[in-house]
Amino acid sequence: MISIITAVYNQRAVNELFWESLQRYTRNPFQLVIVDNGSTDGSAEFFESVGATVIRNGVNYSYPKSQNIGIAVAKHDWLAFLNNDIIVSPDWDARLIASMQQNGLLAATVCGIEQIENAAATKRLKRRWQKIKNVLGAFSTGKRSLKLMHTLMYGNWEAFCRDRQQRFAGQTKQGFVGNTVMLHRDALDKVGLWDERVQAADFDLYLRTRQRAAEVGDIKPLAICLDVFIHHYIRLTFKAGYPPFADRANLIALEDKWPADARAALDAMNQ
Repeated sequence: MISIITAVYNQRAVNELFWESLQRYTRNPFQLVIVDNGSTDGSAEFFESVGATVIRNGVNYSYPKSQNIGIAVAKHDWLAFLNNDIIVSPDWDARLIASMQQNGLLAATVCGIEQIENAAATKRLKRRWQKIKNVLGAFSTGKRSLKLMHTLMYGNWEAFCRDRQQRFAGQTKQGFVGNTVMLHRDALDKVGLWDERVQAADFDLYLRTRQRAAEVGDIKPLAICLDVFIHHYIRLTFKAGYPPFADRANLIALEDKWPADARAALDAMNQ
């Protein structure tokens, strides 16, 4: 069983699509933990109506703080940190865990529009999505429009995902795509919780796993599983607007924690 942790603020249409894809394509029984950061559009009530564990914060917290809030009530050893503006692929969870076990990974992400197997393929995919979202997104980001964008992008979603599953079965590459992060609890024992000071927490996690791999060797760096593709609407929903983070005074830039010389030293250790 897995615990899925997702932070939300409004975006009811996006949240409904997210739930529909989870319900349709997740193979394992799952606990859905929704960290609601002050929604006013019925999103919290919607997730409660489908049986999710909803934590109502009343204010908008940063990404890493939200994830740690979710961890506190998560029941299972496999922890999936998912954005709400995604469409998961068939059996995404079972395939991701299988790839992680095959490759000895305690921390992994999926591939998607942001990054696939190589730079050229990623560029082609990004261009296609940019054209589609620029045209349709200019008119609406409602549920119907979001579904149409997804269909125009992939055609038969299940066939698209099945093709990738077959071509890239068990293949990984070092890196991360932050809309979906899967951790085993053993990873938290080694690298700790999300750093609540760093909003770019996925990048920070990647660097921390690399550091731990180089210095201790009991975990592999965060990797992308190329046979699990998840669609991400990528900032399309940002036009909805968000209130300032309640914990913004605690946040630092990634560069403050990982200056250029520290990252260069990390690259040297991993060579």
